[in-house]
Order: sequence, then structure tokens, then C-alpha cells
Amino acid sequence: MSSLIEQAARRLAQIRESGIEIPGEAPAADTVTPTATAPGDLMSPRYAATPVAPPLVTPPAPSGLVARPAEEPAVTSRRVELDLDQLAAIGIVTPNAPRSNVADQYRVIKRPLILNAIGKGAVPLNHGNLIMVTSALSGEGKSFTSINLAMSIAAELDHTVMLVDADVARPSVLRMLGLPPGPGLLDLLEGRAEMSQVLMRTNIDKLTLLPSGSPHPRATELLASDSMRQLLDDIATRYHDRIVIFDSPPLLLTTESRVLASHMGQIVVVVHAGKTLQADVQHALSTIESCPVRLMLLNKAQSNAHGAYGYSYGYGSYGDPEQMPG
Repeated sequence: MSSLIEQAARRLAQIRESGIEIPGEAPAADTVTPTATAPGDLMSPRYAATPVAPPLVTPPAPSGLVARPAEEPAVTSRRVELDLDQLAAIGIVTPNAPRSNVADQYRVIKRPLILNAIGKGAVPLNHGNLIMVTSALSGEGKSFTSINLAMSIAAELDHTVMLVDADVARPSVLRMLGLPPGPGLLDLLEGRAEMSQVLMRTNIDKLTLLPSGSPHPRATELLASDSMRQLLDDIATRYHDRIVIFDSPPLLLTTESRVLASHMGQIVVVVHAGKTLQADVQHALSTIESCPVRLMLLNKAQSNAHGAYGYSYGYGSYGDPEQMPG
């Protein structure tokens, strides 16, 4: 009899090991996952008990709230490569170019502008780091001056510079730098783009570019809008070491430049030596009387007996062209 009981116990143990549920017994807490066995070897003890993890359940959102999708990665400004050798060949000051007369002249030109920008000038300025470069008429060299001034400031150890093509009617900064047009300032003002989508980082570490953007029939109104005022406040105050150069339209040809001038801390008026009439210079200066600092740069001034041309620079705070050094 004992042998029959022992046989039954062994048989019962084998059944339990095989995972077959025995009527009247509570099921085991773990399920059984078979390891590799020979086909048909259902009673093999080579089975591993593996706990089954409970299913993942996402708790419902509180009443009245909508679950947000995962945030998209932030868009970073795109990088562009400037051909520095080509720029140097057309007279643009570049970091890798040897020392030159033009580079030295721009060192002289930028110094009072930087002092005013950082609050160390003769008078405290609101938005002193916003500098508009303009002219009375077209063809006087304002865009060439804007680019060279930005390049020269980018060589500073303690300052970065943003060059904005604000000549929205006839943008030329990107063309002169050998870059294709793209979205920019007007797209920002119209709410069609974010700053990170239109700002261009360059292979000059401290220089970034903001194009003029897509042409717009109401460009003057956009430049005079609250969006423009808020944008300029943000640009002026976001980075303490940033100086912003605006290449503006000519003062006597468009109204956009006069609107832009009302937001600036400093204005540089480029005058073509021997070409621009004194009356035109006086008229141009009268349109920007609201700006506290107005300086004039005499472009292509004959500077020595050999007929070499360069730049002369001086303050024109009272709108008197005769204050310009010759």
C-alpha cells in the first residue's frame, strides 16, 4: 500500500511541475515559461518559473486637462559660411586679412560707437547698442560701411555683433556677402517666423546676420508697429555684450529709415565725398533730429597728396555738414 501512495505522490509532484492545474488547488502566483525541450517532452522538469510583470497603466489625466504631446526639439539658428578670401578681395575687413589702412580706419570709427553702446560715452543713451547706418541718397556706401563696421566690431574681445539688413525695400547685405536671400526681419514682425529660424550664425564666431526677410507692401507700418518696438527691446537687452548694426534705407528715398531711426540709440550717416550735395545732407539730418547721437562718416575722402581715398569721421549732432572733417 505504501508503494502505491509513494507512486501517487511522485505523480502528483510531476503534474504540479508540469504546470497543469489540479482541481481544488489555488493557481500558483507565477506562470511557467518552458525552456528549450525536446518535442513531446511535456513532463520534463526543465522549466523556469518567470514572474509576469503587471501591465503598464497610464493614469488618466485630471478632469478638464488635455494631455500634451511630447515637445518638439528646439529649432536652432542655421550656420552659413562666408568666403573670407572673396570678401577681402572686394575690400571687406575680415579677421584673417593682414593689417590694412581700411582696417585701421574702421578701428578709429568703431571706438566712439562702442563707448556709447556700453554707456561710457559723453551722455547716457537708451538702446545705445542699436546703431543705424544710413545715407541721404543711394550709392553712398552705407551697406559697405555697415558690413565693415560689423566685421570690425566682431574682432573685439568683449563684444558680439548682429548685422541686420533693415533696407527692406532694396536689401543688399546678403548679396554682398555672397549669400542667398531668406526669411528675416519682416517675417518676424508679421509673426510668420521665430528668431531661431531666421538668424544666421557665421564662420566668424562673434558675427550673426538677420536678413531683411520677405518683401511686404506695408513694410513701413511693420517697422512702426509694437512688434518692432518689442523686438528691438529684446535684441537690445537680451545679451549685454551685443552691439546691433542696422543697414537702413537712405533717409531721403524712403520712410522706413525715418521710422527705424526713432528706435535707435546712435545713427551713422554715410556721405559720399565730392558727390552728395550739402543741402541733401542737411535735409537728411533734419529727418533724424529725435536721435540723441548722430555721427557722419565721409566716404571716399581724399586723404593725402597722392590722391588716396579713405574715410573721415566726425560728430554731426547739430546737423551741420561743415563739422565733418575733410
